[in-house]
Amino acid sequence: MRVAYTKPLFAWDCLEDSPSLATINAFLAAIPDGPLLNGLRQARGRGRDDYPVPVLWGTVLLTVILRHPNWEACLADLRRNEALRRLIGIRSEKTVPKKWNLSRFLETLGEEPHFTRVRAIFDLLIQRLGLAVEDLGKDTAGDATALHARRKRNPEEVKEEQQAGLPQPSGGKKEYFDAEGKVTKVFEWFGYKLHLIVDVKHEVALAWEITTATDSDAQTLPKTLEQAEANLPAGRIETLAFDKAADDHATHKLLNRSGIKPLIEIRSMWKEEPLRLLPGHDGNSNIVYDEKGTIHCYDRTSDPIVLHQMAYNGYELLAAVGHSTTSPVKRGSGRRWCVAAGGGEVATGEASD
Repeated sequence: MRVAYTKPLFAWDCLEDSPSLATINAFLAAIPDGPLLNGLRQARGRGRDDYPVPVLWGTVLLTVILRHPNWEACLADLRRNEALRRLIGIRSEKTVPKKWNLSRFLETLGEEPHFTRVRAIFDLLIQRLGLAVEDLGKDTAGDATALHARRKRNPEEVKEEQQAGLPQPSGGKKEYFDAEGKVTKVFEWFGYKLHLIVDVKHEVALAWEITTATDSDAQTLPKTLEQAEANLPAGRIETLAFDKAADDHATHKLLNRSGIKPLIEIRSMWKEEPLRLLPGHDGNSNIVYDEKGTIHCYDRTSDPIVLHQMAYNGYELLAAVGHSTTSPVKRGSGRRWCVAAGGGEVATGEASD
């Protein structure tokens, strides 16, 4: 049998390991960065222009498209590649920016109004893509990852960022648990948190938000979801998958209001009492259910007593909750049988020996 497989929109194995100059030039031309560059030029004024704004911005973009691991690697590439330098307006090897020039430029990009214009570039690109790809954003997923950073030494700069509403780096901690609730791994970092909503089929980011390392995923989800919905045609998002960090009442209410089906891992809240009696059953009942709603039966006729998960078939479920005392499933159907307290026989979901 042949299984049809559709690659994501930007499959890694289909991307050029070394993009041609024509590909890079087309990429640079497709970025709607006019308002950002104009604003940066106005902010610079009539001061020194040893490294023009388009050169610094072009270096940032080249680092991304050429998949360099850091800024220094891109600068080294520019120093040895004359044709690449010409694409972003660098005349000679001597006029390639230094890493501290790029560092200052990145700080400027993080300030307002430039930060908002950088976000606007991302939003416009996703809006164009959403119109071109009919199912982009139909099935989505959300998560967060760590961004490492250092605290600024200048108190005045920190104060200015706080007044501008920018998050400050802080200590973050994430614990991983096993099925029994025991901590198996602890990851700690200092910096920020990058929150994302992505398309699960095409592997494209639809929205992002940067917060302090201590902000919860559920707390940030309304912002990222609002951005994703604004970037896509109305009603495009049908499902949103998330881990248990987003399993709270506010998140489910938000998704229900937006008509989005939640695919969220359920938090384990019944740690001390994982199984409970069905409503209306007393201590003599042998029918219980767990936090997920799965019904179980204690088979008291066996020695020792065995707990079975029950089958989900019509009258069997009714028999479990006391509405019927018999089951339509015959004994020869390949199932075990559990005698319910009160006289009824109920089929479980386990095959017979």
